[in-house]
Amino acid sequence: MKTDEVLGIFREAGAVLEGHFILTSGLRSPVFLQKARVFMHADKTERLCRALAEKIRAAVPGKIDYVVGPAIGGLIPAYETSRHLGVPAIWVEREGGEFRLRRFEIARGARVVIVEDIVTTGLSIRETIECLRELGAEVVAAACIIDRSAGKTHVGVPLIALAEYEVPAYPPDRLPPELAAIPAVKPGSRNI
Repeated sequence: MKTDEVLGIFREAGAVLEGHFILTSGLRSPVFLQKARVFMHADKTERLCRALAEKIRAAVPGKIDYVVGPAIGGLIPAYETSRHLGVPAIWVEREGGEFRLRRFEIARGARVVIVEDIVTTGLSIRETIECLRELGAEVVAAACIIDRSAGKTHVGVPLIALAEYEVPAYPPDRLPPELAAIPAVKPGSRNI
């Protein structure tokens, strides 16, 4: 699946929003990808995650034991991607501000792929890697539906993106005047 097809699915679902958005990373952007509008459609989610699973299979040699999704955004794509890979899906969730594997156990040496929805800075993936490595897991790759940095974000393991879509993102103190003139909204899930 190519980037234009992925973005077409997002547009078809009304998931490409324009305005002034505070991203989960804290950066500001004139575009927000509201993946919840895509993930509410099982057929669209299945198409995206099947294609992502195919990319993961092609890029990751050897066995994958688990797909791990960072909650909240990674839950649905991790689950659906794991279904296509034929491996269990588990997730990490925040406890005291840090990701923890609260509901599951993972064997030392387990080979895992982290699956996220949208990547901008890669912070959630890096925090998930740290959590899993502390438990002895081997994180062999991370994957996402859309990489908003268009390949510029580094997470410490190979990042497999179904689509790369560079969208401007600005620190709050360096907004272009046209963006600063629009009231900001925060549609993401960090701090939930």
